[in-house]
Amino acid sequence: MVEVKPLFIEGKPFTAVSVQLPKTNLLMVSNETGYIMCGALDVNLLNEKLQDRKIIAGRATGVRSIDDLLAAPLELVTVEAEKRGIFKGMTGKDALLKMA
Repeated sequence: MVEVKPLFIEGKPFTAVSVQLPKTNLLMVSNETGYIMCGALDVNLLNEKLQDRKIIAGRATGVRSIDDLLAAPLELVTVEAEKRGIFKGMTGKDALLKMA
């Protein structure tokens, strides 16, 4: 099952996406600037092979829901996210607000 729904954080609009897969879920919250995602996100790939795209993104692990993703500290962020003031250890919610 795929669920896509609007999400507002402090009045800022985002899109929350949950994809239920066998034995795991893919979780993502995005806006037109960037996104945060569960452990399936390969930040190193974004930083190395896709660096020319300047993707603003962060990854949190051990999350099972969109609420978990918003509350969890980011484990890794892209170089472009750091340029925007988004750092490892910042909650998903705080990172998204930096993208708004």
